Amino acid sequence: MIRTITLNSSSKQFIEECRSADISELRADPNNVVWADVSDPTSEDFDALVEEFGFHQLSIEDCRHEHQRPKVEEFPGYYFIVLYEAELVGPTDRLELRELNIFLGKNFLVTVHSRPIRAIETAMRLWHEWLDRSEQGSGLLAYLLIDAIVDDYLPLLDLVSERMDDLEDSIFGEFSSAAIEEIFSIKKKLLYLRRAITPLRDVFNTLLRREQAIFPREIHFYFQDVFDHLIRVADTIDTLRDMLSSTMDAYLSVAGNRMNQIMKRLTSVSTILMSVTLIAGIYGMNFDYMPELKLRYGYVLAMGSMVAVGLGLYLYLKKVKWL
Repeated sequence: MIRTITLNSSSKQFIEECRSADISELRADPNNVVWADVSDPTSEDFDALVEEFGFHQLSIEDCRHEHQRPKVEEFPGYYFIVLYEAELVGPTDRLELRELNIFLGKNFLVTVHSRPIRAIETAMRLWHEWLDRSEQGSGLLAYLLIDAIVDDYLPLLDLVSERMDDLEDSIFGEFSSAAIEEIFSIKKKLLYLRRAITPLRDVFNTLLRREQAIFPREIHFYFQDVFDHLIRVADTIDTLRDMLSSTMDAYLSVAGNRMNQIMKRLTSVSTILMSVTLIAGIYGMNFDYMPELKLRYGYVLAMGSMVAVGLGLYLYLKKVKWL
């Protein structure tokens, strides 16, 4: 489905839900900025985009086949941008990356996506509020859309950081063996985020070089702002990955210490039992001539010796903190 909206920078008026067939006519007016949002596209939608905008088949092919690497490609008259919106969903905070394809031209912006993109509604709202800057054309609209996506990365990373704090509490407090699963889950999320976000720095390096002057010079400052946010996000991801490695080392260290304590206790118990068994073994030998065998209270003496030896070893091992 193709949803279109047009803003005339001279009259500051929006044309809501114009027909796809009217796109060419609207684009002919240099004062118009046309935004075409294509959700859950069909083959007919892609054919309409090629017919109305003249997009290259290679960029259309990338839209047809999802899971593209974040990138920017330069084609005659427009840029083709691929980026991802990220969100933690469900009770398990599953990381969901939603691909968004953007065609950025001099007076048009086309967005193509197969799943709902929250940033589109945010950018649409801000576009209506920023009418005083409408003369900056499609570059401003692209900034509003991309900035909405990038700004959502930091709150998401804050949530990941909180999960890591909870992990540390579970490791150093009441140790939980399930923490290792959460560590690897967070590690995987950070890896996916790094793959989706780090390449965007190259995207904005290309846009900031402005090899095609399809938007005013003033937009350069807006894109520089988004680029700075991306640097901050990338640095935060690297910091969290380093912290997660430290958390993993702490988990292994605590687990090793717990194992050492268990082994010490088992060794102590074995020592006590071996000492007691030694006495029982001596008096369990079947020799005819053993002086203590005929004692009236030999059984009581043997049992008392075992209790005394066992208790003595227990107290000693308790004192040296092996038990």
